[in-house]
Amino acid sequence: MHPTEAIAALRFEPLLPVGVIAVLAALALAIVALAAIRRARGTIWRLAAFAVLVLWLLGPRLVQESRENLPDVGLLVVDQTASMQIGERARLANAARAALTQEASKLHDLELRTVTVPESGDAGTRMFAAIDRALADIPRSRFAGTIAISDGQVHDIPETAPGGAPLNVLIPAAGEETDRRMRVIEAPGYGIVGKSVTLRVAVEDLGVAHPAPSANLTIRRDGEPPRVVSVPIGVEQRIDVPITRAGPTVVEMSASQLPGAVTNVNNRAVVEINGVRDRLRVLLISGEPHPGERTWRRLLKADPSVDLVHFTILRPPEKDDLTPLTELALIAFPVRELFLDKINEFDLIILDRFQNRGLLPMPYIANIAERVRDGGALLLSVGPEFSGASSLAATPIGQVLPGIPASMSAVVDGEFRPRVTDLGQRHPVTEGLEGANPPASPNAPAEWGSWYRRIQPADVHGDALLGTRDGQPLLLLDRVGKGRVALLLSDQMWLWSRGHQGGGPQAELLRRVAHWLMQEPDLEENALTAHVADGKLSIKRRSTDPAPPGQVTVTDPDGKAQTLNLTPVTAGTATASLPAATPGVWQASDGARTAYAAAGATNQLEFADLRATATLLRKLARTSGGGVHFIGTGKPGAPPDVPELRRTEPNRSAAGGSWIGLERRHDHVVTGIASLTLLPSWAALPLMLGLMVLAWRREGT
Repeated sequence: MHPTEAIAALRFEPLLPVGVIAVLAALALAIVALAAIRRARGTIWRLAAFAVLVLWLLGPRLVQESRENLPDVGLLVVDQTASMQIGERARLANAARAALTQEASKLHDLELRTVTVPESGDAGTRMFAAIDRALADIPRSRFAGTIAISDGQVHDIPETAPGGAPLNVLIPAAGEETDRRMRVIEAPGYGIVGKSVTLRVAVEDLGVAHPAPSANLTIRRDGEPPRVVSVPIGVEQRIDVPITRAGPTVVEMSASQLPGAVTNVNNRAVVEINGVRDRLRVLLISGEPHPGERTWRRLLKADPSVDLVHFTILRPPEKDDLTPLTELALIAFPVRELFLDKINEFDLIILDRFQNRGLLPMPYIANIAERVRDGGALLLSVGPEFSGASSLAATPIGQVLPGIPASMSAVVDGEFRPRVTDLGQRHPVTEGLEGANPPASPNAPAEWGSWYRRIQPADVHGDALLGTRDGQPLLLLDRVGKGRVALLLSDQMWLWSRGHQGGGPQAELLRRVAHWLMQEPDLEENALTAHVADGKLSIKRRSTDPAPPGQVTVTDPDGKAQTLNLTPVTAGTATASLPAATPGVWQASDGARTAYAAAGATNQLEFADLRATATLLRKLARTSGGGVHFIGTGKPGAPPDVPELRRTEPNRSAAGGSWIGLERRHDHVVTGIASLTLLPSWAALPLMLGLMVLAWRREGT
């Protein structure tokens, strides 16, 4: 039951318009004044009669209201963002919340509503936005004020306090705190393989009157041994990071600890840089004109990231008819320039139906094989020339090939349809190719057009991704030293580009082969990758091994390890995931491979400054009539020093040294009204007549 009270008040209900009554009153005063000037007898009685008349016309009433007082509403706002989880802030905040709630329950004229401030993405702490939402359900006439429990790091501070009521802030700390942070000013998301990118960073000390001159900065890239440098405090630093491979490169930087700092969470920063190749250079040598060379040229010219150098051998040495060179319209083949001077500039060399007919000296052919071993890529598309006397298999190139001709008559003629092998179904180069191995009959040929010639290989090694129905290989991939080699044992793929019997995915297949040879990360057949997005670590393991996927060991930025089971997704692919709330470098390992993922702070603005401070909210709180109080004692596990909760009157201070206040707004509801006429007509008229008679009789004597 809300308390009730009775309030009496004098009110007027005029019988005539107030303007008319005012005119009558003015005339009466004029008459009385004139009588007074003439010293007429009975003037006082006339004044009394006119006064009764005017008072009666005004209709005076005594009104008594019965009121029911309404309780005031206060807001208790509890900050639950990420910065409030540091140290003992959450414990102190919960204890203060419980104490204030208990005190408020003892006040019959106060309703204390609790509002929590959750994480808000990358927008920092939006405490006043939460307050505004809560005020939408509170009448302004009943709003008593706000009590906020927060570390003071608020990012939507208004010009005036919400609802025009007092704001009191309770900070769960013993006083102003200090902190050291690692700030990334600029970090490129991409870098060119073989070059370096520059990071701009700074180490800053916050809340320190006299910061140290320098700090140690530890830099670690993809789990490599760390590099430690000394950097000045508060000065921008430039760090060069070499990009040595395609795909993500994870760089972690951490600053040495500041004595007395509130936390080490923002002492470190992590950056992920995606390495990309700049204009892949491809050398295509066609040994003779044939229908398939146009397929290669169209494919490579259509890729904007490829710089293609293409030569076709139109006039081999054995066809020399002694025509003078000055009369030939052909370009001399730049053998020395391509295979000696600039061979290391090419990312991929494609030899399309090329044979050793004395055009390339053996040392130059050996340079191609050596280029592969040093990290280059070689693709051979072969036809009948591969099984002849001038086959490249009989040169130093044969030492890096995943197969050689079975014999001098290794050419097999006849119609067949290529199919993806069991291994190829798990390999990213051929996995998921449209029309491959219809699911109704896994052992059936693919729904691709027929080829009519292939080369029978011997000494096969590497991975056979395409083959015939009887198991003969058509596409072999292999790793040699630091480089890679692909061998296509047919020169009939061009039939697919002509749409023969429905054609086939020649463009997609050749694109994947070329990019696998150039070591693109997305096409690695045995790889472990990790990525953090939206606070979740996603792990993907790709393997050509048909064995069960197994497990991975995940190590978080704090060094804590846990084991996750991998879940199969497709043939050769398995995944796992877990929450990754801690910023820093996450590490995943399957025993053979290790992957790194960069987890930045999910709320960068929230982690920019992790000190508990009154600096940001003090002015707003004091302007509203409230104040800021530190409720920590500095003793671990001790209860908070919560100020006493009091009720205050409007326009008075709502905070003191050991107390905080919520205003009394005195809002009410009228439950009943009693009215009494002070000068009813039955009394007013006789009274006026009597006074007039007295005035007449006094004047007549």
